[in-house]
Amino acid sequence: MLVIAGSVIVLVCVFGGFIAMGGHIDVLIQPIEVVIIGGAATGAFVISNTKTVLKASIKSVLGLMKAPKHNKASFLELLTLLYSIFKLAQAKGMLALEQHVENPHESTLFKSFPKFAGDHHAVTFICDYLRLMTLGSDKAHEMEALMDEEIETHHKDQVEIAEAINKVAEGTPALGIVAAVLGVIHTMGSINEPPEVLGHLIGAALVGTFLGILISYGFVGPMATALKGRANTDSKYFICMKAGLLAYMQGYAPAVAVEFARKTLYAHERPSFYEVEEAVQALPAPA
Repeated sequence: MLVIAGSVIVLVCVFGGFIAMGGHIDVLIQPIEVVIIGGAATGAFVISNTKTVLKASIKSVLGLMKAPKHNKASFLELLTLLYSIFKLAQAKGMLALEQHVENPHESTLFKSFPKFAGDHHAVTFICDYLRLMTLGSDKAHEMEALMDEEIETHHKDQVEIAEAINKVAEGTPALGIVAAVLGVIHTMGSINEPPEVLGHLIGAALVGTFLGILISYGFVGPMATALKGRANTDSKYFICMKAGLLAYMQGYAPAVAVEFARKTLYAHERPSFYEVEEAVQALPAPA
């Protein structure tokens, strides 16, 4: 919703300001300029990226129309889940987690936390490392190195999409100049026309530069920044899991291990200690 609101503000301020200064909005309606800039930008984007990035980019941009996947509520749910896992392992041993790890989609434990259960990557991540723990992996430093590598790889996959879109933002002003130059060439071919016709043609040519800059800095660039911010928040979700798992591996009590995890979160998304405590107290006994 913020993306839509921001886009409306950009359009209203730019075009409203133009009208307020006495400009005629019909002068800015140049569909051919839009085709040149948009088509060239799309073609360059296709040339410079793999099919995987192209598909993921479309999905990610459309995802900006929805609320972010992770927020304070989802982090609170994650911390509560971690506590449930550690409490179950403490009460019945690590092998009690095996049934949940091997069949996560049928696990009553994971089903109690629907937002987490709906995140395929998060479920796979935590199940993989819990499986290693049930198999006897007890060297926290080795586990940490493995987790860091996986988190970094996942983060790079997401940031690659933001960087690909940002490249479009960087190139769009130049493509606007291309459209403007083509307009000037067309104008020079009509040099014998009266001044009012030449003025219209020159104005149409300059619209290309205007559109290129507006699309870049008003829309595409901010979208790339928003995607990068979401990628960073998504990484925090995995870092939170990592901190909790490592703390529990090193022998800390469930409540302390969850506190380790909570401390990794950004301040504006971090539930308070008392919010986590209230949430875990409402949990049923480990089953």
